Amino acid sequence: MNAILIFAAILDYLIGDPWHWWHPVRTIGWFIERIKQFILKNYQKSDLRRLGGVFLGITIIFGSGLLSWSIVRLGTYFHPWLGMILAIIMVASCLAGRSLRDAAMDVLKPLTEGNLEEARSSLSLYVGRDTQNLTETDILRAILETVAENSVDGVTAPLFYALIGAFIPAIGSVPFIFAYKAASTLDSTIGYLREPYRDLGWFSAKLEDYLTWLPCRLTVLTLALISGKPRRIIAICRRDAIKDPSPNSGWSECVYAAILGVQLGGINYYGGEIREKPILGDAIAEITSDKIRSALQLTRYCFLSWLIVGTIFLFL
Repeated sequence: MNAILIFAAILDYLIGDPWHWWHPVRTIGWFIERIKQFILKNYQKSDLRRLGGVFLGITIIFGSGLLSWSIVRLGTYFHPWLGMILAIIMVASCLAGRSLRDAAMDVLKPLTEGNLEEARSSLSLYVGRDTQNLTETDILRAILETVAENSVDGVTAPLFYALIGAFIPAIGSVPFIFAYKAASTLDSTIGYLREPYRDLGWFSAKLEDYLTWLPCRLTVLTLALISGKPRRIIAICRRDAIKDPSPNSGWSECVYAAILGVQLGGINYYGGEIREKPILGDAIAEITSDKIRSALQLTRYCFLSWLIVGTIFLFL
C-alpha cells in the first residue's frame, strides 16, 4: 500500500490532472448536480431540504468510497497488478499538487509579462471573486490565498486520509481519499450560506469543516516546524486565524502569511458585492512572484514530510 502512495505522488508530480482526462471530481459533481436538482425541485420546505442535504451528503460520500473500492477490487480480481495500477491512478487523481502549481503559474506568467488582462482572465478560472478590476497587487494576493487554502483542501488533507486508509489494508487508501474528495466537492458545490443552498448544503459544509479540521492543524504545525521558527508562526496563527469565520481556511492562509512575512485578507468583490476578510499576518514584505513560488515549495515540503513519515510507519 505504501508503494501505491509513492507512485501516486510521483504521477501527480509529473502530469497532474490534464484538462481532457477523466477526473473523479467531474463524476462526483455530475451526481451531486442530479440529486441537488431533484431535491430543489420537489421539496420546498426548509426541514425537508435539510434532510435532503443529509441524504445527499451521505449518499455521495459513502457512494464514492464504495464505488472506488469496488473498482480497485474488480481490477485486483482480474490481476493484482491491474488493481495496483488502478489504485495508483485513482489516488493520484485526488491529489492536486501539480494542478495547484500549474494554476498559479498560469496566472503568474502573463502577470510577469505585463499582460494584466490575461492574468485577470486566467485567475477567474480558479477563484470565485470578481477579477475584472484587480490590480497586480490584488492578483498576487489572490494567487497566494488560493495556494494557501487549497494546499490543505487539495494536497495535505487528501494525503492524510490516504495515509489513514493505508493503515487499514482491508480497505486501502482509495476509498478514504475518494470519500474525502467527495466531501470537499460537496462543500464547494452546495456548501453556501445563500439560497437555494442554505438548507441543502448545511450538512456538507459542516461535515467538510470537521473532516478538514485535523489535517489543517497538522499542516499548520508541520509548516511551522519547517519554517524553523515554530513558536513565532504558531503565535501569529493563534492571534489572527481565529478571526476568520471559517474554522480551517483562516489557519491555512495565516500559516503561509506568517512564514512568508506577508499580509493576506482584506476586501474582495463577489458578484459586485463587497466581502471583507480578516487581515492575516504582518506586512513585513510585499507579495511577489517569488513569495508564491516559496509557498508552493512549502506545500511540497509538507507533502513530502507526511509521505516519508507515513511510509516509515507503514514499514514498521
